[in-house]
Amino acid sequence: MSTRILQHPKAVGLAAGAGLVLAALLLWNGRLPSFHEHAPAMASMAPGVPTTSTIISSHAIPDMPGKQMTAVIVDFPPGAVSPEHHHEGSLTVYVLKGTIRSQLAGEPPQVYTVGQSFFEPLGSVHLLAENMSKTEPARILAVFVHDKGARLTVYH
Repeated sequence: MSTRILQHPKAVGLAAGAGLVLAALLLWNGRLPSFHEHAPAMASMAPGVPTTSTIISSHAIPDMPGKQMTAVIVDFPPGAVSPEHHHEGSLTVYVLKGTIRSQLAGEPPQVYTVGQSFFEPLGSVHLLAENMSKTEPARILAVFVHDKGARLTVYH
């Protein structure tokens, strides 16, 4: 499994912030806003993509002008596959439910289960993300660091 270590002080702070978002999500039982309430941030979704995305938090990062941190829940129905895409920001993905197979360009496919995470740096191409189960749903938390107004996911 490929591991990238964040060493820059701001990156370490952002990783800590992502941990706080995750902790809040795991403890929170409230209503999640619908994807359509935040559709401009998730522009360029390919038609027929069998996953659903819900933005649960998006905030400016005060010590990084022009940057935002956005947390998104992505639900994968059984057997769902998200086709090739890229993100206009860096993100950390945490598996909340199920088993996800993921592959970034230039790397072998990896399988992630509940409690595991991976990092996608700005500029990487995500060749696929799929729910390995044909009978059970999967769910991930994706925490993006991006420029204000960036498209979080752009399908090819």
